[in-house]
Amino acid sequence: MTPSTEGLRERKKRQTRQRIHEAATELFVARGFDDVTIAEVAEAAEVSVNTLYNYIEAKEDLVLPRDQEFGRRLADFVRERAPGESAARAVLGRLRDEVHRRDPNLGLTEGFARVYAMMRAAPTLTARLEQLGQQMTAALAVVLAEETGAAPDAPLPRVVAHQLGALHALVFSEIGRLISAGQPPDAIAEAVLALLDAAEEILGDPILEYATRAPREE
Repeated sequence: MTPSTEGLRERKKRQTRQRIHEAATELFVARGFDDVTIAEVAEAAEVSVNTLYNYIEAKEDLVLPRDQEFGRRLADFVRERAPGESAARAVLGRLRDEVHRRDPNLGLTEGFARVYAMMRAAPTLTARLEQLGQQMTAALAVVLAEETGAAPDAPLPRVVAHQLGALHALVFSEIGRLISAGQPPDAIAEAVLALLDAAEEILGDPILEYATRAPREE
């Protein structure tokens, strides 16, 4: 749904969600994630605590995507791939697209260095990130098994899923490393694209061509 097609209720919810996110981010960056309470975020966003909990399930949701959303990320990349496209090429293509678009979810925006430093300083957020990575890999393995007709516990879908999950984690690790080094978004994007090119070259056909979706019949 785009802002031009959403109704009044949806627009108000989107605006409230954005206000909460901005208020939380400002407080967390200024004082640290662990030193800010939900009540303080609600007050800064000018909503009640009960209203705030309509938008989140846990405090970590104010910074990171919810488990059920981000945990399906790689699986969704593969489910949505085009006919004739493999699982690995779908993941590589979507990551490249996000880098080219400077997707905010990758942290490729000015000023994100302070947000990243806050996240790294909060043990609950780093633990949540690790958990999300594990969920992404597990969900991808299930999809690969389903789409190739493999048994749920077959090794090959899990091996491929772990390779692609590791690549995804490496992309975010590289972005974090370069953010910490003070690199601007354009330089980070260029480095990540080079990283993806190197990954594609080294993966080889057994992974690059695995789970290729059948082309459309003419």
